Amino acid sequence: MVEVRYFAAVADAVGKTTETLDLPPGATIADLRSRLSAVYGPDLDKMLGVCAYLMGDELTRDSGATLTARVDVMPPFAGG
Repeated sequence: MVEVRYFAAVADAVGKTTETLDLPPGATIADLRSRLSAVYGPDLDKMLGVCAYLMGDELTRDSGATLTARVDVMPPFAGG
């Protein structure tokens, strides 16, 4: 089980800020993106492609990175 937390535009796109997904051990960010695209539609994958994924203390965009028990999906933030 993986707790997925969504932020900003991704949270708006999926209509929630968190959910728990049943993904197999060893699942990767690519697996997560595939699952989310299957559930929420292929347009979400475009957004997920520019997101950063925070797992523990590591922020990554590597689609081959193995998921941890909690993943934060963070789109680019604008600000000044």
